[in-house]
Amino acid sequence: MVASPRTTASEVPASDISLVRGGPFYRAQMMVRLIEPERWNLGRRIVFAIAVGWVPLVLITALFNPSALRELLRDYAVNVRMLFAVPVLLAGQIVMEHTFRALARHLRDAGLIAPADLIRLDEVITRLLRVRDSIVPELLIVAAIYVHIAVLFHSRVTVARPWEVIGAGVGTHPSLAGWYYGLVSEAIYEFLLWLSVWQWCLWSYFLFRLSRLDLQLIATHPDHHGGIGFLGLSPVAAAPTALAASAVVGSFWRLEILHHGAHLMDFRLEAIVLLVVILIIFMGPLVFFVPRLGRLRQKGILEYGALAQMHSTDFHRRWIEHRAGHEEEFLAAPEVSTMTDFASSYENIEHMQPFPFDRGAFVALVLAVAAPMLPVVLAEIPLSQVLKGLLSAVK
Repeated sequence: MVASPRTTASEVPASDISLVRGGPFYRAQMMVRLIEPERWNLGRRIVFAIAVGWVPLVLITALFNPSALRELLRDYAVNVRMLFAVPVLLAGQIVMEHTFRALARHLRDAGLIAPADLIRLDEVITRLLRVRDSIVPELLIVAAIYVHIAVLFHSRVTVARPWEVIGAGVGTHPSLAGWYYGLVSEAIYEFLLWLSVWQWCLWSYFLFRLSRLDLQLIATHPDHHGGIGFLGLSPVAAAPTALAASAVVGSFWRLEILHHGAHLMDFRLEAIVLLVVILIIFMGPLVFFVPRLGRLRQKGILEYGALAQMHSTDFHRRWIEHRAGHEEEFLAAPEVSTMTDFASSYENIEHMQPFPFDRGAFVALVLAVAAPMLPVVLAEIPLSQVLKGLLSAVK
């Protein structure tokens, strides 16, 4: 079941409500049948996006500036945006929805929310749906995009590629293809990127409000996060967004190396900053649970520590101080198994981590940033040398 526009939390179970399927852009795609209620039609949407954002650039250049057509087709930055980043962002919406739904479903199925707080949770979801369906956020995104394009207009003309401009020197001005790229193609990529970030913000708000509810956390839970370790999978939903953004940033660095004399090491600081920023944005919301889990660990150590003292004292008195004549009963004594099981539970508390970190999600984000940097590396270092370095590292 998919939440339709203007749906409230009381009408649809929390696990079936989507933070992605909503808003003016989504409804517009529904109207033209690019999206169906139960299907994303990813292939159809990718073809449509390319047909609107990339194909007209080729046709316009071929008609009005055919000598620059080859330059356009070889333009790495344009092709990365329109033929890679845009499809990845469209696919990322599906990844985001499936991840959010799976986590919300498990949250309800695992009984982590106290019955008294279920009403509060529904209120939070209703508020999120109202914001999701509002036209204001997407209008602000569109406005910000075109303000950004206008601000960079002059600088782009001075460093534009041949297919983007007409004339030379002070008489240089954007070509028809240049106008189309700035007003349509670039806008499509930026809109999809910031729409994904906005949807992540909705999920982040959900996590924030969830952290304020009376969660039924257990200090001895084997996930070492009180039972909410599964929330550490959240950043997986943002991996496609990180991949698309990193690919576009990498395309700029590659062009700087190939055409403007830059070197790979010139971007080492920017690469580190890019990785740190992405990790903070997409793993940062999990910090909301740190205070609660920190207090749970401290409380668990004290409570189970007292119980451990009582149990250990009884065990010591019976099998150390008064074991004489009962040695043959020791191996079959239930206290031995109980002691072992209790020790395992106490170790779970000791190993408890306040931050619901998931290694797989962390690796996914790191790879999403690192993978698009391979073409940047190959712009300066031959592939054979890169492969030799990798083989040496493996050995």
